[in-house]
Formats: sequence, structure tokens, C-alpha cells
Amino acid sequence: MTRRIVIDPITRLEGHGKIDIRLDAEGRVDRAFFQIPDFKGFEKFCEGRAAEEMPTLTQKICGVCPTAHHIASVKTLDDLFDVEPTEPAKKIRELMHTAFIYEDHLLHFFYLGGPDLLIGSGDKRFHRNFFGVIGKLGENIGKGVIEIRKKVRGLNALISGSPLYPVCGLPGGVSKPVSEKERTGIKEIASDALSFARLCLGIFKKEVLNSVEYKELMHSEAFSIKTYYMGMVDRENHVSFYDGDMRVIDPEGREFETFGAGDYLKHLEERVDAWSYMKTLYLKNIGWHGLCDGKKSGLYRVGPLARLNASDGMATPLAQQEYERMFEACGGKPVHNTLVYHWARLIEVLFAAERMIEIASDDQLTDPGIRNIPEQPPREGMGICEAPRGTLIHHYETDETAILQKLNLLVATQNNAGAINLSVLKAARAFIKGGRVSDEILNRIEMAYRAYDPCMACATH
Repeated sequence: MTRRIVIDPITRLEGHGKIDIRLDAEGRVDRAFFQIPDFKGFEKFCEGRAAEEMPTLTQKICGVCPTAHHIASVKTLDDLFDVEPTEPAKKIRELMHTAFIYEDHLLHFFYLGGPDLLIGSGDKRFHRNFFGVIGKLGENIGKGVIEIRKKVRGLNALISGSPLYPVCGLPGGVSKPVSEKERTGIKEIASDALSFARLCLGIFKKEVLNSVEYKELMHSEAFSIKTYYMGMVDRENHVSFYDGDMRVIDPEGREFETFGAGDYLKHLEERVDAWSYMKTLYLKNIGWHGLCDGKKSGLYRVGPLARLNASDGMATPLAQQEYERMFEACGGKPVHNTLVYHWARLIEVLFAAERMIEIASDDQLTDPGIRNIPEQPPREGMGICEAPRGTLIHHYETDETAILQKLNLLVATQNNAGAINLSVLKAARAFIKGGRVSDEILNRIEMAYRAYDPCMACATH
């Protein structure tokens, strides 16, 4: 006789989901399912809409990823209308996108996944939240998180017209230039962001890396799966959020393949599982071999740790130093332990702050030449960027009047779907013994997906 353990709803993530664990007669975990029970049909009801609506329409898929969808959509329109955006427009877009990733990563570390590390997985459930973090780290840290996220969102409101849902992206550029006066304020915010990023890494080193529990879990098999990794890189194979090629490495750290937005269909494949409304992506050139890891598995991962694994380094000096420290502490590349996603996320916070300063200091940012007007009839368009949670791809097909005939969206959590399922299964098998469960055990199983910062609202589009 089998027994079921259901965690419903799962907590501290965007959207809705549940975990269904099946035990055998001896109380051992037989199977575990990470399920998304909601369905939106977003791709379908976008058909028949004007392509130019997509940057403001697709961002409504999600409450935490809107800027990433705006950027991916605008880059898709560039390709659709065969128009290259101006350099000032690229700077404005990248600044907006980088600022968004900065504050979104802070949201996860202090509100969603981070409390498990800062408070402890075995503490009372009503302590494992932002208020518990404030209680441990102090009121000033709590106020600091709120204030810097408010400032950075204010920066994005200045650039994009809204602190949450941008309205500035156009095929070939953006709608509004940045003035010299505005640039002065942007520099000040970026400088504050850098100071807070360094503070966050200091907190992580003191409160998390010195934790015996975290050290044990970070090196445990319960949270380790050996997969491929994919992330966007620039010409030097450094981590890039806004533009570049996709680089995939194998579980041993060797480069497996690289490709641009226009070739994603040659490398990535979607599949449907009967027990979830979230599609699962896998590497087409490996094939689907089920929820297993290793070099013969088509599973791959995206997001902060995957980006660092897939790259040869960071493009800014302070982030590069932290990149080297992380891999040295973890025994080299690639790192397969899922809980290291949290460390990688804070390194990206530091990188984002440094990059914001670099862009704000670039004179091209205030150049008034912010758009090239499209002159070509629409065709098929594809665009890629790195969302906080990982690679995001938009693909549009239109008629000659730019009315959408077909839409395909591959979101970060879909890229991670197979790995999340395998991570949950492995954690469940490691911690559930003899059918015995507790709040701490169930929370540790949830930690296996929280590290990915999954967005179910995006995944069930």
C-alpha cells in the first residue's frame, strides 16, 4: 500500500504549485512530482494582437519578471522588423534590465529563499520570512533592503516610465533619452547599490558560510545533481544579462555548444508531462532520457549558478574576485550543489551594481539618438535575455501587417523544470526515512526548489 505526502501550496515563490510525494510500503520515497496546477494560455490569446503590443502585454504574465519579458520582447521586435537599435538605446535598455535583476535578486535573498539560510531550516515556520530576517540581522538591515530596492525601482521608473511595468521599449530603440541631470542621479543610486551589494556578501559570509548546517548541506548529496548548464556570455565568455550568445557546458565543465537567439530551436526542445501545466525543456542534441542526471541526461540548468558555471568569469573586477572565491571554496568548476545558487545570486547582485556604475558613466547613455526607425516589413523574430531566474526566449511569427499568428515563450523556470523535479525527488529521498516527516523535513524539501527562485506564473503561461 502506498502513502502520499502532499505539500500544497508550496511557499515563498511567485505563483502556485504543489509537491506530491509517493512512498512505498516501507515508507521510502518512490516518486515525487513538482506540479503546477494552473493554466493560463497566454501564448494563445496573444494571437491576433499587434506585435508592437507584446513588450507591454507579455510582461503581465508575471508580477516579478516584467522587465525581463519587456526586454526579451523588444529584442524580438528588433529581429522581427530587422532593425538594429542605436548604441544609446542599448545602454538604456541594459541599464534598466541590470537594475531590475539587482533588486529582484535582493527580493529572493531577503524574502523568499534566503530566510532558510539566514534563519535556519529547522526554525519555526513563522520565523522563516522577512520579519525573521529583520529580527536576526537588525532593523537597519531591513530598512536598508527596502530603501535600496525603492531607489533602484525609482531608477527604472525614470528610465522606463514605470517602476514595475516598463513602457519604453520600441523596435529599434527606446522612447525617451536620458538627460545629464538624470544621469547624475542614476550614478548616485548605482553607487548606493554597490555599497549595499558588498554589505549583502558580508552578511552571507558571516551568517551563512559560517553556519555548520549550511556547510553540511552545501556539500551534501541531498542537494547535488550533475547536469548541463546554460547561460548568456559576451565575446570573452563573461556573464552577460542583456546580450550575447548562449553557452552550454556539460557536467564536467567542458563546452558542449553555443548558439544565438535565431538557432534556439536547433538546441532546445519542449515536452509535456501529464501531471503538470509547466512544460519541461531539455537539450535536443542529448535527447530526453527521463528525470535523471549525468552526461547522458538532457537536463540542464539556468539561472545564477548556471550562468557562473557556463562562463569563464565576470566582466567586472569585484564580482570576478567573488566568483573566484566561490569556486575555490566549492572545489572548482562546475559546482553542482543547488544551494550554491544563493551565493551565485549575490555575486550577480555585485556584478549588476558594478555594471550599473559602468553604464551610468558612459557618455553614450545621454546621447539623444535613441532609435532607428524600422523600414523592413515584419517577418519571424526571436529574442533572448537573461531573466533573474535564467534564460528567457521570445519567438513571434506575424503576417505582413505585423499581426501575431504564432507566439512561443520559453521561460527560465521551464528551462529548470526537469532539474527542479529531480532536486525535489533527491531531497525527499534523502530526508524522508521510514515514512517519518516533520516540518523541518518538509521545509528542506521545499529548499530544493526555492534555490532556483522559480516563477510559476511565468512557467504556466
